[in-house]
Amino acid sequence: MKKAKHIARVHPSAGIPGGEVAIEFTQPITKEAKPPEIWLGEHQAHLVAANARRLLALIPNVSSGGEIEVSVNYGGETKCLGTAGTLITASKLTGGLHPVANPAFDPADDSLFVTRSGSRGEHVPTSMFRIARDGTVAEFSGDITNPTAIAFDKKGQMFVTSRFDGCVYRVTPVKEVIEFATELGIATGLAFDRDGEMFVGDRSGTIFRVNEIGEAKPWAQLEPSVSAYHLAFGPDYDLYVSGPTVSSFDSITRFDQQGRPSVFYRGLGRPQGLAFDRDGNLYVAASLRGRRGIVRISSDGITAQLVVAGMNVIGLAFSSRGEMIVATNESIYALPLGIHGTLLE
Repeated sequence: MKKAKHIARVHPSAGIPGGEVAIEFTQPITKEAKPPEIWLGEHQAHLVAANARRLLALIPNVSSGGEIEVSVNYGGETKCLGTAGTLITASKLTGGLHPVANPAFDPADDSLFVTRSGSRGEHVPTSMFRIARDGTVAEFSGDITNPTAIAFDKKGQMFVTSRFDGCVYRVTPVKEVIEFATELGIATGLAFDRDGEMFVGDRSGTIFRVNEIGEAKPWAQLEPSVSAYHLAFGPDYDLYVSGPTVSSFDSITRFDQQGRPSVFYRGLGRPQGLAFDRDGNLYVAASLRGRRGIVRISSDGITAQLVVAGMNVIGLAFSSRGEMIVATNESIYALPLGIHGTLLE
């Protein structure tokens, strides 16, 4: 029997079904007549590419989330190349949705709100859903056409943008939908600063500042986006904005408290939802060097790495239990990563 080679690492170390992970070896592997088999626990993964030191594989649908063993059957001689690697996989909370921005947690009870936004102008019977802490999914409202971003203010009130009519709505716990601010263009991103003031992104090029009675004024300008602006305030109280363009080398723009822009990080493909952790790292739904998922950017904006593998990722949020919630254009997943978000996200 040939001497087993060790798995050096699995990168990234977490992912959702359909995400691409790299399995790297400590020593080159001799090419065999048959392609290798890759196993994630009891599930066989689809091989995408292979060379002497690395395999690329797609994460299959696994039965439950958590840490699982990664092993390889190379040449039919061993199912585990020395030391197996591990991968943290996601549990699926629900599917059949169409979110176009981050989901959001209700600070009152830690329930998660997500959307079925639909095509532009499409009115669906239920456009918002509530996922309780125990995982129960319930229909919440269908009164907003094309609900986009969801955010809660310091009082725990929920606000939702509509990219259809350019409005922000306040949604009460009893599901009453009240118009709060209007004439905001193609209203997409939504965030509150430390003083509780609202900021809304019009994807055609304007960031609006909205006061407590719903009066909006243009605050900053940005290059138009092909899909949406996504907004998040950082621990430094600056506003961070992503907005995919036709470029494959997009930026995260940081606006200081006077609305002056600067490039925080450049080099992402189709960056969308944003969220910060307690250490000031920024997480972005994007692609980095051709690989898609959740990218973590250091607080100084110097380094970036893919930390969660996933396709069609739209947004994310952090739960009070340290889970990362990942939203694709169809489903919502939970990853037990032990990461806690900031109070300002």
